[in-house]
Amino acid sequence: MAGVRVVELAGIGPGPFAAMLLADLGADVVRVDRPGGPALGVDPATDLSNRNKRSVLVDLKSPHGPAAVLDLVERADVLIEGYRPGVAERLGVGPAECLARNPRLVYGRMTGWGQDGPLAASAGHDIGYIAITGALALTGPADGDPAAPANLLGDYAGGSLYLVTGVLAALHHARTHGTGQVVDAAIVDGAAHLCTMLHGLLAAGAWQDRRAANLLDGGAPFYGVYPTADGTHMAVGALEERFYDTFAELLGLTRQQAALRADPARWPELRAAVAARFLTRTREEWTAVFTGTDACAAPVLSLSEAPLHPHLAARGTFAEAFGTVQPAPAPRFSATPTALRRPPALPGAHTAEVARDWDTPALTRAEGPADRKARR
Repeated sequence: MAGVRVVELAGIGPGPFAAMLLADLGADVVRVDRPGGPALGVDPATDLSNRNKRSVLVDLKSPHGPAAVLDLVERADVLIEGYRPGVAERLGVGPAECLARNPRLVYGRMTGWGQDGPLAASAGHDIGYIAITGALALTGPADGDPAAPANLLGDYAGGSLYLVTGVLAALHHARTHGTGQVVDAAIVDGAAHLCTMLHGLLAAGAWQDRRAANLLDGGAPFYGVYPTADGTHMAVGALEERFYDTFAELLGLTRQQAALRADPARWPELRAAVAARFLTRTREEWTAVFTGTDACAAPVLSLSEAPLHPHLAARGTFAEAFGTVQPAPAPRFSATPTALRRPPALPGAHTAEVARDWDTPALTRAEGPADRKARR
């Protein structure tokens, strides 16, 4: 995406991650930070969602602020904002103002509830968005509570990735037809869309609308997570018969125990047998047993352990850059490889540089006086 210019109005969560993905793909992303520092109490130097970007400081509530952003917009291909509905309009940088300055602009809007609907103006977070779409109800044990999957399923899968998909499609349209548009990426829409296959199975009678009662939600004893002797876990995904046969043999199930797979009514017995076997060895020992086979069993690693896994290390799935171990850009390209070009952008660190490169001198007037002094 070299040559594509993106303006990101600073926010938290899925908007910055979407802009980071575009930056990882080579776009020139300029993050417009507000005076006073980040909204979260995280050191900007460690906020990896701001890698590969540049940052300028603009006080959108100052007389010069909106005009400075519109100057950037005039030279941009994409804008990303994650405000509540109506906020960008009140600040003078809504779709009407931006598209008037740049009719080819792709205006990407990232929200939880969307731009309209009864909840549009309400506060919310990932867990609430996936709760009302049915996605949260898929997690957790049958006899327990749904489990919060961090904020990966809503914010990033249902939010960021859908925003990027929409932005890229709209950018293609703009370059073909010469007209931009607004992309309304709502996390509730994306999270619901992620469940499309399950809705199909439900309609076909092949999915039970309850937790841990199905093939892919932990209901099957050959697709789930088991504790090991050292208190860690192994994950099993031996769905196909030939993979299950390998798994059962290496795990040490008897022929009679392994045959319980064919009778769902006796799956509790099979689950107990599998659980008992896993408790006889540590995670490391079981990993050694299954490595190099088609048993479809893998160790459950923590965030800090994952970069050390031999497969991920061999592929370079994680990289150490600017003093931090972090996930490398994805996906990969044969002709235009991605790279970690810049460390996380510190707020306002590139105001003068961007003002020069984008020919927007008004940027330096849109900083607050205290921020200009601090930057110098």
